[in-house]
Amino acid sequence: MPRYDYRCRACGSTFEVSRPMINASDPAPCPAGHDDTVKLLSTVAVTGSSRGGAPQPPPSGGGGCCGGGCCS
Repeated sequence: MPRYDYRCRACGSTFEVSRPMINASDPAPCPAGHDDTVKLLSTVAVTGSSRGGAPQPPPSGGGGCCGGGCCS
């Protein structure tokens, strides 16, 4: 179940609420009982490891409508 971060405008506390995505926009009172809260924009952390060391640069050349050449 996703967790959403909120900040209380009345007391300044930050807290998390776990709820289904369908209820993501529902109001969430702060633990101190205040109702004036705002949902914070969450960041996504991608973890894992790659085999082979440093990331490879994207392939160069190609692309565009003509395979990398100029279109006239």
